[in-house]
Amino acid sequence: MPKSQFNSEVGANKNFIHMKKIRRLLVIIGAAFILSSCAAVQSPLLGTIYSDVKAPITATSNSNSSKVGTAEATSILGLVAQGDASIDAAAKSAGITKIHHVDYHSTNILGVYATFTTIVYGE
Repeated sequence: MPKSQFNSEVGANKNFIHMKKIRRLLVIIGAAFILSSCAAVQSPLLGTIYSDVKAPITATSNSNSSKVGTAEATSILGLVAQGDASIDAAAKSAGITKIHHVDYHSTNILGVYATFTTIVYGE
């Protein structure tokens, strides 16, 4: 085999290996981007794989809380989100006119599916 042909084959092999490494790096970066938590939801704590957290939002001086109303919003991959998780929607769902306190419940599964629920207590 002539030396020039050997050098061109070695050079081509080096380019092939270099392109293979670049392709592998791009696949890793793409996978990290796709698998990252995209569906974020408000929470006092972060669970990368799974979170299921309840926490308070507010309280008032009203003394009775005989009714409970909820309102929920959901998100898929952080790309599509829908729902009305407002305090007003939660109060209307149970016919609450005087709010005692408000809590929320958030769930996040692998950043793929997330829910946020507002829970209103009152009369």
